[in-house]
Amino acid sequence: MSAKSTIKPIREIEERINKNLFSICGAVTVVIMVMYLMEFFSRGAFSPANISLFYLGILIIYSFHKELIRWLGKRKEERQGEYFVYGWIALTTALYLVNFLSKGYFGFDPDGAKTTTLQELSILSVEVLAIFIITRSLKILNIQFKKRDKNSVSP
Repeated sequence: MSAKSTIKPIREIEERINKNLFSICGAVTVVIMVMYLMEFFSRGAFSPANISLFYLGILIIYSFHKELIRWLGKRKEERQGEYFVYGWIALTTALYLVNFLSKGYFGFDPDGAKTTTLQELSILSVEVLAIFIITRSLKILNIQFKKRDKNSVSP
């Protein structure tokens, strides 16, 4: 039994798990985005979401599991992780624009105290982007290793 035939069933199982992880991550992303939107537009009527650590954990698990599958020799190229990055950057930019056009109205609660929603959202967006860049770097390393191994094989 060759190494490829041994890895194939494992890879198929892991791909199914990764699809489930993507669905979970997508659902949690939507929920958290809605929470941030409610927090922002309510101007502090809702308490801060304080869920970014939980979300980043889920995103890291999904991202690194996806990379593991790549290292197992996954053939099909999927770029679903980009959706999370684009979504967070778009949401953050849109809310900054809304706050700017409203002359800072949403940056303060009704009592005049500064809200932290935009700052928290900015940090979370940068963290999501960092996870994306790290996993892209791992993909490039994988490609380089495979290229090196391919070139070192004698004919």
